[in-house]
Amino acid sequence: MSDIFAHVSRLYRHGQAGEAPELFEDQRLAGVTTFRPAAVLFAITDKPEPGVLLLHRPSSMRAHPGEIAFPGGKIDAGETPVEGALREAWEELGIRPDVVRVIGEGDLYHTHSGFAITPVIGVIPADIEIIPNPLEVARWFEVPLSFLLDPANHHEQWVEWEGSRRRYYEINWDNERTWGITAALIVNLSRRLRWGG
Repeated sequence: MSDIFAHVSRLYRHGQAGEAPELFEDQRLAGVTTFRPAAVLFAITDKPEPGVLLLHRPSSMRAHPGEIAFPGGKIDAGETPVEGALREAWEELGIRPDVVRVIGEGDLYHTHSGFAITPVIGVIPADIEIIPNPLEVARWFEVPLSFLLDPANHHEQWVEWEGSRRRYYEINWDNERTWGITAALIVNLSRRLRWGG
């Protein structure tokens, strides 16, 4: 067992207690007034070189087809963000809730599609068996935590959208391009933990 749980927990406590960092926000929120609660699991593998689980959504899905995402989704009525994230990780990747050592909740991220997403940070066993649900997961992969949270790997990009230039981030690792909401959640978590700072 590595000391990643203790290390990230310490960074999390310091990040929550300190002055809030400048967080990245969706620039397309104008006119969006109602948000549905959602949660995702930022699952860190308990290894000497920890990683983070990400997945590809099937191209057949109605929402976000083919995109890279964290396990997660809408929070059901009566659920907390932690409960919702753990349930979704169980449904999508077969990660039992009782094996996740939860560190805490990250900063809420509001999307132009009307979701308020809470990232839940947790550590999972190194030898955990991943059993993807083919209806929700085309495939999954693991990115080194140190690479994912390193600000040097968060590349700022711009796109023309509805007549305006919009800023977003992308993270490229091993021919995997993570961008949009998923990259924004990673960027904000890195800033909150002051990773590498």
